[in-house]
Amino acid sequence: MSGLAEMLIDQGYTVSGSDRDEGYLIHHVREKGGNVYIGHCAENVHDADLVVYSAAITSENPERIEASRLGIPSIERAVLLGQLMEGFPKAVGICGAHGKTTVTSMISQILLESGKDPSIHIGGRLDAIGGSTRVGHSDIFVAEACEFNRSFLKLHPTVAVVLNIDADHLDCYRDLDEIEETFGTFLNLLPEDGVAIGNGDDPRVRRQISRLKCRKVFFGFHPENDWYSENVVEDEYGKSQFTLHHPGNTRVYVRMEVPGSFNRMNGIAAIAAAAELGVDPVKAAEILGHFTGAHRRFECTDIIDGVEIFHDYGHNPTEMRNALSIARKRCKGRLWAVMQPHTFSRVRTLFSQYLTCTEEADYTLVTDICAAREPDPGDLNSGMLVDGMIRNGINARWTPTFDDTEKYLRENWKAGDLVITMGCGDINLLNDQIHRHESERKCEGK
Repeated sequence: MSGLAEMLIDQGYTVSGSDRDEGYLIHHVREKGGNVYIGHCAENVHDADLVVYSAAITSENPERIEASRLGIPSIERAVLLGQLMEGFPKAVGICGAHGKTTVTSMISQILLESGKDPSIHIGGRLDAIGGSTRVGHSDIFVAEACEFNRSFLKLHPTVAVVLNIDADHLDCYRDLDEIEETFGTFLNLLPEDGVAIGNGDDPRVRRQISRLKCRKVFFGFHPENDWYSENVVEDEYGKSQFTLHHPGNTRVYVRMEVPGSFNRMNGIAAIAAAAELGVDPVKAAEILGHFTGAHRRFECTDIIDGVEIFHDYGHNPTEMRNALSIARKRCKGRLWAVMQPHTFSRVRTLFSQYLTCTEEADYTLVTDICAAREPDPGDLNSGMLVDGMIRNGINARWTPTFDDTEKYLRENWKAGDLVITMGCGDINLLNDQIHRHESERKCEGK
């Protein structure tokens, strides 16, 4: 939502809006000239010509009710994004359960540094574009295509990049099969002269793309794909170097600056997509070699008492496992996983997976569940997760608040340890709090 607000402001629209809390992106909207209210109330929509809401905002929201009473047109966020993308000959939608922001950021940086002048909408902040959006002047529009609440079905892609199909958002979907079917529906939005670029190592992705009439391009780790990696070498931090084979039986050397095998897959996807948009693969690989990631993606926020402190946006068990796999390689001492579970529905549907997803860590701290858009059902809490983790051999502890968590960390961490906070709620504010308290401590000479 903040990215769309910034994009509209850049295009000359007057934008106001509201959020439940003072989130970390709000000040960027204000700096652009947007008026942001904290708290939702009916008066906020007065004088608006159009109300745009995210899929997380229900019809019972007072601003949506007031807009309806006043006859103000209202649309969901994805509809607006689709309208902004419509008409671009190269409208690129990047979708998948994991990796959307990273791959969208990779593609965006490659296009920018190749002089392609794209319009961009990312679900995070990228230093290369100074934010989460960019208004370009070419025929390329690159955007994340999110499957939550089937939002990506509102888009108008001519190029689709499918990273993976996995179980998530099971508050919106019956099961994984329905998720796969919905990805298939998204892919069928492509015109016959469009192109589908998909992870050929993922059988669900390959199955859905293989059914299409448009051109198909597969990427992955295995030789049956059009783009695949060979001669892979990882350094001690998990950063990989490899030879990328691509159509035409040619090879390109790639050196990744972001670690992890999942980022190697992300990088292959980005280069394959960039090539379809007119970038020479050698040039794309060169640019990717200095891509250091989007904010909130394995981002180092502090070094305190010899302890490295990171934050990662990963919010389901698969993403947390990925983040911890690269943290484990980097960590020279003990690894601390700090998890903020996100939404009661996600915790309920993926409960058993949460119980082992931090097994790479030496210690796991679990904060209270971030409810986000959901009411507390009263029968689920983080203590239940911790009990299950302990039964699975995880050294876990329930630290409900950020104050509890910071206190426990400071009392127990040692030089050489690595702490990583994980979640897509407001757990990043814990990192901000630790940084603020450390600055205050230094000012006081302690």
